[in-house]
Amino acid sequence: VQLQASGGGLVQAGGSLRLSCAASGVTLDSYAIGWFRQAPGREREGVSCISSTGGSIYYRDSVKGRFTISRDNAKNTVYLQMNSLKPEDTAVYYCAADRSVLRVRIGRNLDYWGQGTLVTVSS
Repeated sequence: VQLQASGGGLVQAGGSLRLSCAASGVTLDSYAIGWFRQAPGREREGVSCISSTGGSIYYRDSVKGRFTISRDNAKNTVYLQMNSLKPEDTAVYYCAADRSVLRVRIGRNLDYWGQGTLVTVSS
């Protein structure tokens, strides 16, 4: 089982990126998916999560109105559209999956984690 996060890169403040989290070896339609990030010298924090059906979505306050999480179960992929990026969004972004959306909200003891993708926002 592997989660592959991609789509990171270098962007100027105000720009946009779309991150993708693609799965292999597991069908994501039974899993809640979360996006997390970790900036240098800081603890990992939850950014957004979506339930298996897409009916429940959470965003941390600092990204509300700028980030949009979505899922395409047919493609076994979850996306994080990030607009109006700020330098403080700079971090390594990770996706993770678990059958429990509550565990994804907490961000602990999750079934699967992907490797990170680096997002750098220049001022």
